[in-house]
Amino acid sequence: MNLQNPKKFKMMVDQAHEVALNVLRPISRKYDKAEHAYPKELDMLASLLDGMNDSGGSETGAATAGKRGETQQQGIRNGSNMSTALGIIEMCYGDTGLLLSMPRQGLGNSAIAAVANDEQLERFKGKWAAMAITEPGCGSDSAAIRTTAVKDGDDYILNGEKIFVTSGERADCVVVWATLDKKLGRAAIKSFVVEKGIPGMTVERLEHKLGIKASDTAAISFIDCRVPAANLLGNAEIDVAKGFAGVMETFDNTRPLVAAMAVGCAKASLERIKEIFKDQLDPNYATPVLNTSNIAATIYRLEAEWEATRLLTIKACWMADNKMPNSKEASIAKAKAGRIGSEITLKCVELAASVGYGEDELLEKWARDSKILDIFEGTQQIQQLIIARRELGKSSSELK
Repeated sequence: MNLQNPKKFKMMVDQAHEVALNVLRPISRKYDKAEHAYPKELDMLASLLDGMNDSGGSETGAATAGKRGETQQQGIRNGSNMSTALGIIEMCYGDTGLLLSMPRQGLGNSAIAAVANDEQLERFKGKWAAMAITEPGCGSDSAAIRTTAVKDGDDYILNGEKIFVTSGERADCVVVWATLDKKLGRAAIKSFVVEKGIPGMTVERLEHKLGIKASDTAAISFIDCRVPAANLLGNAEIDVAKGFAGVMETFDNTRPLVAAMAVGCAKASLERIKEIFKDQLDPNYATPVLNTSNIAATIYRLEAEWEATRLLTIKACWMADNKMPNSKEASIAKAKAGRIGSEITLKCVELAASVGYGEDELLEKWARDSKILDIFEGTQQIQQLIIARRELGKSSSELK
C-alpha cells in the first residue's frame, strides 16, 4: 500500500491549501461571529470548482463522489472520492464551517452522486443539495424515520419534520429521507429530492450552535408537500430482503468525507501547536519519547493518531473509487476521525493554556468546530455498533 497521496492530485491539493490559507482563514473569525450570515466570498470559489469539473479535468467536490458504474475497471484507480477527500482536508485546514457553506458541495450532492440514475444526475447537475435525515424523534436510528411519502398519481405527498439540516435554508434542494410504508420498516425508506420553494416545504428556524457557525443548520417541515415521482432517488420498489441498503449507500460516500473534515481541522490545530512549541520539538523525531518533555511527547502521540486517521480515511475513499464494498471501512474512518479530531483540537487548546482559550488564536474555534464531526453522519456510538455488526456478521436486529 502506497502511503503517500497520488501525484496526480498534488496540484489540486496545493491549490486547496492556498485557498485555505489565503481565502478561508482571513474570514474565519468574521463568520464565526456573524452566525447565519452567508459568506459571499465563497461564490467565486464555488464557480471555479464548477469550472474545473466541467472542463473534464480531475473531478473533485461532493457532487462527484460515488461508486458509479457496473464493472470493476482494470488496475488500481484513484478517483473522485479520494480527490474530494484530499481537497476537503485542505479546505477544513482553513475553516470547516466555510467548507460546509460552499455552494453545490453539500452532503445531499454526495447522496445524489451515490444513488441517482443518469437522467437525475443530469437534471440535478449544478444544484446545491442539502441532506435531511434527522427528525425530532429519530436521531441515530435512521430506520425509525417517521416522515411519510404517499404515492398520488405521478407524485408523492410528503408529511413530516426534519431537523439539523446543514445548508437547509441556502441550498437549492434538499434530499429528504421518508418512508413509503411505516409497517414495512427500514425497507420502505427512500430518498427524495425536494426543490426549494415547492409548496408545503417550510424552513421553520435556524439553529444556534457551538461551532461551524458559518454554516446554516435548519429545521424544515413538510405538510402535504407534493414531489414528482421522478425525484425519488434509486429504485421505487420496496425490497424487504434488501432492506434500506440503497439509501444507506449514501453514508458509504459521505462518512469518509466527514472523516476528511475532521482530519483537516485537526491538522490545523496540530500545526499551530507545533509552531507555538517549536523550541521543545525535534523536527527529525530523533529524540526518544522518554527523553522529551511531556508537552513534546503529547504532541508526538497526537501526530501519530492523526496520521493513522488520515490513512483510514484515504483507504475508505480508495475502496469507493475501486467499487469495493466499504461500509465497514467508512464507519471505521468516521469513528476514528471524529474521536481523534476532537481529542487533538481540545488537547491543543489545553497545551496552549490561556493562548489557546482566547480569541486571538483560532485554536478554540477549531475545538468547537470539530465536535460536530463526531456527531453528524452517525455518532461515535453508532459507528462502533456498525463496525461490530460487520465484524461479527450480525444483523441490526441481532445486535442493537
